[in-house]
Amino acid sequence: MSRPPVNHVAGEASGSMSALIEQLTGLARRQYLVFVIVPAAALAIGLLYLLLIPAQYTATTTLLIDSTTLRVLQNQLQPQGDVPLDTLQVGSQVEILASRKLGLDVVRDLHLADDPAFAASTSWNPFASSAASSLEAREQHALDEFLAHRSISRAEKTYALNISYTSQSPARAAEIANAIAEAYIDDQLGAKYQTVTRAGAWLQDRINELRSKATAADRAVLEFKEKNKIVDLGGAGPTAAGVGTFSRLIGEQQLYELNSQLATARGATSEAKARLDRIEQVRKMDVSEGAVADTLKNDVITRLRNQFIDLSTREANISGRYGADHGAAANLRDQMEEIRRNITAELGRIAGSYRSDYEIARAREESLERALAALVSEGQLTNRDRLGLAELESSAKVYHTLFDNFLQRYMEAIQQQSFPITDARIISPAVAPAKKSKPVTSLVLAISLSLGTMASIGIASLREAMDGVFRTARQAEQELGARCLCIIPQMSAVNAPGLMRGGGAPETSTLPALPAPAPGPGEPVPAQELRFAFNDPLKRRAVEDPISVFTEAFRAIKVSAWLQANVRQTKVIGVTSTLPAEGKSTVAANLATLMADAGRRVVLIDADLRNPTLARSLSPRPQAGWLDVISGKLDLTDVTGREPTTGLALLPLLLTDAPVHSDEVLASQGFRDLLERLRQNYDYIIVDLPPLAPVVDVRAIVPAIDSFVFVVEWGATSVKTVRRHLVPEAELHDRLLGVVLNKANPRLLERFEQPGIYQNGYYMRGA
Repeated sequence: MSRPPVNHVAGEASGSMSALIEQLTGLARRQYLVFVIVPAAALAIGLLYLLLIPAQYTATTTLLIDSTTLRVLQNQLQPQGDVPLDTLQVGSQVEILASRKLGLDVVRDLHLADDPAFAASTSWNPFASSAASSLEAREQHALDEFLAHRSISRAEKTYALNISYTSQSPARAAEIANAIAEAYIDDQLGAKYQTVTRAGAWLQDRINELRSKATAADRAVLEFKEKNKIVDLGGAGPTAAGVGTFSRLIGEQQLYELNSQLATARGATSEAKARLDRIEQVRKMDVSEGAVADTLKNDVITRLRNQFIDLSTREANISGRYGADHGAAANLRDQMEEIRRNITAELGRIAGSYRSDYEIARAREESLERALAALVSEGQLTNRDRLGLAELESSAKVYHTLFDNFLQRYMEAIQQQSFPITDARIISPAVAPAKKSKPVTSLVLAISLSLGTMASIGIASLREAMDGVFRTARQAEQELGARCLCIIPQMSAVNAPGLMRGGGAPETSTLPALPAPAPGPGEPVPAQELRFAFNDPLKRRAVEDPISVFTEAFRAIKVSAWLQANVRQTKVIGVTSTLPAEGKSTVAANLATLMADAGRRVVLIDADLRNPTLARSLSPRPQAGWLDVISGKLDLTDVTGREPTTGLALLPLLLTDAPVHSDEVLASQGFRDLLERLRQNYDYIIVDLPPLAPVVDVRAIVPAIDSFVFVVEWGATSVKTVRRHLVPEAELHDRLLGVVLNKANPRLLERFEQPGIYQNGYYMRGA
């Protein structure tokens, strides 16, 4: 699969970024009050907090944990466990500094239990026991107060510890911080002295015990040697038990030398056997083969071999010239046979010599093996005695080693008592701070503003999510899968006199009144044409206020109907909505009036059998309707009226009682025939239909309607409601000319759409 062009990918990324920016700016426009009020309230709370909370000051003492100085003063003699500090040990020192024991020492040194800032208040509790005012109780309360305001931290990748204390008094904070460091140093000195003293006493007892044990072990070794008559030659060697090195005995020395001789004899035997085996292989070879001379490298055999080769060459030459039976050739062959016998005899002599050497070497090896076996047998008896000796010597050596080690540690422990220093020292004492540490004004205000901003974003997003109504054309297209034809402003928003023709009362159209459509074949000519006028000015507002945003919205519907006619038939246009009171009748009347004013032959049919509104908005009130036509009581020309200024034909509906089966009326053949007759005489048939959600009438008339204009009340109708009733109706959805958002508040709409569209002076006369 080919990769998309780079420009296309960049365009998509730019488009998505633009859409995101547009959404964010739209959110800011719509919820700007939330973004102003909530952060301002958060800042006010932060300022109130700063005014109510008293200022606190933090003093810090820096303590360095380093054993380098101590090791130098001790001349590199450290007691066991006094090693350079690592990260875990420094962490342990932090825990010591944070301990309650050290804190209690500070409380007692500074008499914090008598400080009013650390004293417990019991005046509010008349039933408090007298023990609450005891010294121990006051010290514990002061300790809790002290620990709540103290902090210990370690500088990163260093042995420096920062001891901080926070108080409302700068001087008191510095005093307590320094007191913590001094208390830690005193505690370390005391702990080290106690440890060294205790270790010295224990080491002295252990040394006395080890001295007696080492002496007893030496005495046992001497007695064992005398008893078993063990004499050594000096020199180091491994013991039988493998636990150490001791004196080498006489039998062991002989065994070592005899074993070396046996190894040499075995090597000589193997070498003699190899020579014998090789000579036997050579004797089986033909003397004519070069391997005989090359292998042995014997001068006699080499000379005889050369003679044999020379005679063989001469015999082959003579046989080639005179034949194999020639006397000279036969004589040469006899000489060659004699040389062959001489070589064989020489090889036999060499083989006999090798065999004699092998037998001598074998006899020596066997003699050494017998002597070694006898010596090993004797040595086994001696080794049994040596096992006991080795055990005694090992025990004696261990006791001597332990004694020396403990004696050395005891001497070092004695030296430690003369060094009253620790691994810790103060490198930066605390001073009274000049600036407060809590609360930090900038931090409090920043947190307040951040929390306020986050809260405003959350509240604004929640309000957006809970809105649930149609606000923009893009939203309508995405949710309903249909084109949004226009957004019609709210009537009150465009009711200014400046938007009327001439700035005053509504003017009538300058177009001449159009004649009534000619009657069809066989239809009677009416005696007198019915003329009606809209007593509701909103029904013809598109004609009375032609230069306005309101009228421009209906022009968009009209143009869409004209363009759609090139694709499919759009002569019969039904206007419906999801719920009542969304303005569908007003949209139908204004669309029909605007089309008629443009010179089209248009008829407006009131088909809302449950709530007909056309007859109530006409003056004079009609006396008959199209139900009388399809029932056969009246002719079509008897009930068709005309609006004289635009030539719009009106086909009202009169109901004394609402029909029980209104859906069957609209789906009847009589109504279909009525539409067919109107198709022949009019360019457009605008049908004001009932709403979709309460009744099923629209579903019944769908096949007879070419296109639908779906009216949705802006900012009022729920998105879920429209989707639930419109989207499942596939046939109606396929016939949609588009969606119209009605009754939009221009001022609020600017928060959702591009600002300035609905307040543009371009639509004002004279602009």
